Amino acid sequence: EDLKDILSLYEASHLAYEGEDILDKAKTHTTKYLKNILLEMDSSDNYEFMKELIRHSLEIPLHRRMVMLEARWYIESCKKKEGTNMTLLELAKLEFNIAQSVLQQDLKSVSWWWNNPGLAKELSFSRDRLVECFFVAVSLMYEPQFSSYRQGLRKVALFITTIDDIYDIYGTMSELELFTDAVERWDIDVVQSLPNYMKICFLALYNTINEMAYGFLRKHGYNIIPNLAKLWADMLKAFLKEAKWSHKEIDPPRFSEYLENAWRSVSGTVILVHTYYLLDGDSTKKTLLQLMTYDKILRWPSIIFRLCNDLATSSEEIARGGTVNSISCYMNDNGVNEEQARQHIKVLIDGAWKKMNQELFFYHKGYNWFKCVHEIFSTINDQFSKDGSLHLS
Repeated sequence: EDLKDILSLYEASHLAYEGEDILDKAKTHTTKYLKNILLEMDSSDNYEFMKELIRHSLEIPLHRRMVMLEARWYIESCKKKEGTNMTLLELAKLEFNIAQSVLQQDLKSVSWWWNNPGLAKELSFSRDRLVECFFVAVSLMYEPQFSSYRQGLRKVALFITTIDDIYDIYGTMSELELFTDAVERWDIDVVQSLPNYMKICFLALYNTINEMAYGFLRKHGYNIIPNLAKLWADMLKAFLKEAKWSHKEIDPPRFSEYLENAWRSVSGTVILVHTYYLLDGDSTKKTLLQLMTYDKILRWPSIIFRLCNDLATSSEEIARGGTVNSISCYMNDNGVNEEQARQHIKVLIDGAWKKMNQELFFYHKGYNWFKCVHEIFSTINDQFSKDGSLHLS
């Protein structure tokens, strides 16, 4: 029982706000204790479930886990728990697999949409990120009844990854400036100035976003096309600045300048705002103003996304100097080595979590996005089965 209490205190410490030093100390002490107790526990079956529970919590605390992945892990782990009600366990498996069957149909549907109009073929230079985009949508809206909303969000995620590849790899600087201008104007007539592959991409994006806005207009009587167009334009301006840094057209940024641009370029704001509208969020002037001025509930998930993404950058890539990211910028600004820079980024991530905790109860879906990011860049591979499937048998 004492061990369970300590584990509960460890989990609770991750709910801290800024300035709650007692919870910070609790996190430090309980983390150390749990790591030590793992080394001391024997390998008998009596402790197997508790050991697995502790390991799981030390990897990703409960507060930061995704529901669908956590459900799968817990169902598997319950087999090792004494006193498990096997009837309830079988019922949990059945419910999980029913939900999975709905998600599999969703994946087939969005795959058909991406391939049937020939978008995948015409934009074949782009990475095949269909499954990753599917995962992002599921992380935000995993419940079976949200199938139609997930379809829209997956389309948004697919456009983001495709356009990101255009700015990172495929497009010339002059082409990127033309495409950024076209999206900022959101004018169909501008398409004639674009190269063919960009025409296809712009028209597909234009039609898809306008269709989403039309659905919102019919339900709520408010035209959100200007709002959505501005979202995409702001993200592409951030893409363009990063492209200029990479091509050395402008001086490399200081850390603060990089982060101010990077939390916009990482696409979190675009995904979260589209999620809000797809779920038929209210259209009051106050809410719309918060969304379009990038309220802090949009900023903190985006910052954590960017910093986690940068932490995943390999040491070799940083050493080559071809990548502008938070680690390299912090190293250059402060004259520290890579390991010191990485530790600082982790501190910033913890700080962003505390700020996010304060906003938690105001925007549940944004919080789901935050958990998705943490899972993706932490231990997500351990939570999938060996063949990459989430199906249970």
